[in-house]
Amino acid sequence: MASELDSALVEIIDRLTAPGAPLETVPFERFGRTLPMFKHAPPTLVHYFAHYCAEQGDKEFLVEGDVRMTFAEVHAAARTVAGGLVNGHGIKRGERVGLAARNSINWIIAYLGTLMAGGCATLLNGWWSGEELADGVRLADCTVVLADDQRAARLDGQTYPGKLVVFGHDADWRQGLAPLLANGGDDSTPLPELTGDDLATILYTSGSTGQSKGAFSDHRGVVQATMNYAAQSLMVLTYMAERGTAPDPSSQPCSLVNVPLFHVTGEVPLFLQSFAIGRKLVLMPKWNTQEAMRLIEQEKVTYFVGVPLMSFEIATHPDRDKYDLSSCVSFAAGGAPRPVDHVTRIREALPHAFPLLGYGLTETNGVGCGNFNENYLAKPGSTGTASRPLAQMGILDDAGRELPAGEVGEVSIRTICNFLGYWNNTKATQEAIMPDGWFRSGDLGYLDDDGYLFIVDRKKDIIIRGGENISCIEVEQAIYAHPKIAEASVFGMPDERFGELPTGVFLAKEGESLTEEDLRAFLQARIAPFKVPVRLWQEHETLPRLGTEKVDKRTLKARYLTVWESEQTSPA
Repeated sequence: MASELDSALVEIIDRLTAPGAPLETVPFERFGRTLPMFKHAPPTLVHYFAHYCAEQGDKEFLVEGDVRMTFAEVHAAARTVAGGLVNGHGIKRGERVGLAARNSINWIIAYLGTLMAGGCATLLNGWWSGEELADGVRLADCTVVLADDQRAARLDGQTYPGKLVVFGHDADWRQGLAPLLANGGDDSTPLPELTGDDLATILYTSGSTGQSKGAFSDHRGVVQATMNYAAQSLMVLTYMAERGTAPDPSSQPCSLVNVPLFHVTGEVPLFLQSFAIGRKLVLMPKWNTQEAMRLIEQEKVTYFVGVPLMSFEIATHPDRDKYDLSSCVSFAAGGAPRPVDHVTRIREALPHAFPLLGYGLTETNGVGCGNFNENYLAKPGSTGTASRPLAQMGILDDAGRELPAGEVGEVSIRTICNFLGYWNNTKATQEAIMPDGWFRSGDLGYLDDDGYLFIVDRKKDIIIRGGENISCIEVEQAIYAHPKIAEASVFGMPDERFGELPTGVFLAKEGESLTEEDLRAFLQARIAPFKVPVRLWQEHETLPRLGTEKVDKRTLKARYLTVWESEQTSPA
């Protein structure tokens, strides 16, 4: 029964966090509340890197094609880059350093180097258009932007502050990151002394307002979030060890990196947690199911995480049996809901492994709740229980009061790991963070009698396409920029692979002619490709309205749902 596993996990985490234990927690004043904090956690990410890279030493850490680097080698490279950023580019404590690039070893070294130099790692969405990238740089007022060739080309012609420094990927770090070292500085350059209160990261999140917001966090919040994930991993590993089902303790944990590092799922639970647990990371620049299976076999991958469609594609791939996937005992998902039937299908296709699900947000540094192993099979529609020992989960009504089990309200999370606010957006910060420390997620859900969270809807007008948030209002604003558009509405339609896909309707101005193809071409030049609706139906009458005079999006979506389903099943 799920409750038996719950009791065992609670007992284990209580033991691991007790006074004198390695993960002992102590009270800390934050957000107007006394919240639990890991007593022995490093105070900053810089201390965290130094401690665990020394501890893990010559263990292999990063693999990308033929390039392999140990923990110690990565830390030494980052220390040199930090000197270059301080001495050669003048980075000062707290200044924002934009990072706009695809995943690579050099991205990781640049990230570490930025933090070690005292800068705030500002993770720009690598899928954004040039205009969107420039908006992100302007919002954070970046002093320097570190970009690869592809993102730098998109920024060409845009107006933004700071200095652009272009680096490469497919080369040794000294060659690829040479522009960061070109003006002097090395591993002997003095670096600033940081504390937990120093600014660490800005991650961007799509909001219901249509404008991306920069969620900023200090070092304390990100380190505590990372250690909370490590505590959860140790909890599950201890449970397995006590039942004789744990992996060989002499083997090294290993994971593929196939989600973007500029998203919180890639940054915190996958990348940053790996320092603490000594996990090897194998980078895939682009998702490909067959290549993922080849790497799982070759590198003895033990843990897989991605948006739900990725693990489902592995489980249902016709060539799955040609690869030895037995090393991978966990197939985790996050960033989007996983269809209930996928849970059993993954378990049946990969009986040696368990599917897992996590729920967290950019604003919580990924911390929220998780559903593990047998519990997930028992309650496949739930995202699990609050991630102990730091996370508190609440369901709030519109007045901010906590609701009892079974009642639907806004999913809210309170933890020392939460972000501090939205950069230069006091109004949005006050709307998201309650005076008593609750962060209001914008998701609607309920807790059952066992404390399991069930998400039922979203308050925010957001589409989640394969783990990537799309603001409907932002896409609508892009459509309205077309001179022939009179009205438009954007909404998500269900899709087995991606969860949702953006679709919408438009009404041309009287006397104007506009095709779906023309409108899509117009949008492709203005917003990131993943945001462009895959289908745009043309209306010929004014769109239906609510009593508030807002477009009745629910009616429109219901009207076209049957059409959408018919089009998906019709032969091409």
